[in-house]
Amino acid sequence: MLARRFAISMTLACLGPAVFAQSSEARASRAFEQARKQGPIALYAFLHDMPKGADLHYHLAGAVYAETFIREAIDDSLCVNSKSLSLYKGAPCGAEGEPVANALTNQKLYDQLINVFSMRTFVPTTEESGHDHFFDSFQHFFAVEDSRHVPEWVDEAASRAAVQNEQYLEIMHTPSLGAIPGLLFEAAGPIDSQTDFAAVRQKLLDAGLQNALPALRADFDDAERGRREREHCGASAATPACAVEVRFLYQVLRALTPQQVFVQLVCGFEIASADPLVVGINMVQPEDGRVAMENYQMQMRMVHALHQLYPKVHITLHAGEIAPGMVTPDGLRFHIRSAVEEGDAERIGHGVDVMYEDRPYDLLKEMAAKHIMVEINLTSNDVILNIKGADHPLPLYRLYHVPVALSTDDEGVSRIDLTHEYVRAAMTYPLSYSDLKQMVRTGIEHSFLPPAEKAKQQSELARRFSLFEKNF
Repeated sequence: MLARRFAISMTLACLGPAVFAQSSEARASRAFEQARKQGPIALYAFLHDMPKGADLHYHLAGAVYAETFIREAIDDSLCVNSKSLSLYKGAPCGAEGEPVANALTNQKLYDQLINVFSMRTFVPTTEESGHDHFFDSFQHFFAVEDSRHVPEWVDEAASRAAVQNEQYLEIMHTPSLGAIPGLLFEAAGPIDSQTDFAAVRQKLLDAGLQNALPALRADFDDAERGRREREHCGASAATPACAVEVRFLYQVLRALTPQQVFVQLVCGFEIASADPLVVGINMVQPEDGRVAMENYQMQMRMVHALHQLYPKVHITLHAGEIAPGMVTPDGLRFHIRSAVEEGDAERIGHGVDVMYEDRPYDLLKEMAAKHIMVEINLTSNDVILNIKGADHPLPLYRLYHVPVALSTDDEGVSRIDLTHEYVRAAMTYPLSYSDLKQMVRTGIEHSFLPPAEKAKQQSELARRFSLFEKNF
């Protein structure tokens, strides 16, 4: 018996570390399937510790849990309207309001604030859809002063990521529009689909746009510096969150006037060209909104024009976050294709309506050929669009070899985390451990990090998987 064991060990040693890696991965795969048989809570325990690489579709304000907003509103001495439950500044609060601090001794008010700030306990009604409740939630906590609290928000995001064995966050954030002088919007002049956007960009530069950039850039730089101070990075008391790399996407609000959208875009491209913390741009706000629908293709032309002038700036775009019934049938037929072909998108956020687009199978093949990744947000697509299960295009993207990775979108508003999204994917679709592992790798591969930093993150991911799989 001893001779046989010695022979087996010598054979494995001669075959090299690949055999051990395959063996440990196979054991992890069996443990994954066993956990899936036991149900979602067992699967959550398994996937919580599994390396999850990157979360690439992550709105900062939407990532913050309601409890944090309540605490910060109290710190800021804000009031809450007793009827609308919206926060506001006031001294005193007036007849229709009371200090948010009262929520600490009034459990009903505390619960009401959590519910209106998030999707907790929400049930769609004729009067209020999941879509409306989700997007309206931001208006309720909007008064919390973000410039002061952004480092706290980034720390919260990184801390939650670290606990779940994530290593990289690409966070969408909109700097204060108040930092952009009104004269820049005036300098842009009238804008329509025939506008020479390169010429308008030059007018903005001539009008002093560069002078507005330091304050906008400070939003990102101060956020990263502040969160690392809170996490004691570089000191003996450093928290695990320090190991999470954070970069930002300049988040442009698309539901504004063409002048306002274009000025934001130029600011975003300028900052992403100069600040290594800002690795690209994105455009946000409800895609089905009237202004967003009317100006969608014009906005893609704006992005394309600026891409020609800033070819090194990365682009990811919300596209196809719409579903049948939300817009007219014609409105479903072009958003993803326009983002890919006109907006030069390297990644697509959501991509839910892909099979309603013109020539959908050709579009899937084109996205696969161009390696355009889709940021998949399963819970968000369910609560906002009522799209889930067989109605979701995730299996079709995978069938046509379009790169996909799971992300959270607005984990605070949805009351989830990235582990929850992996559980949901594994319980909904016949995905193997190997499939999930590939999605994790895809997230790092399609991050907007510079090549050397990306290679470092890929190496770190391989190390983490090796350590994780040795447990089985």
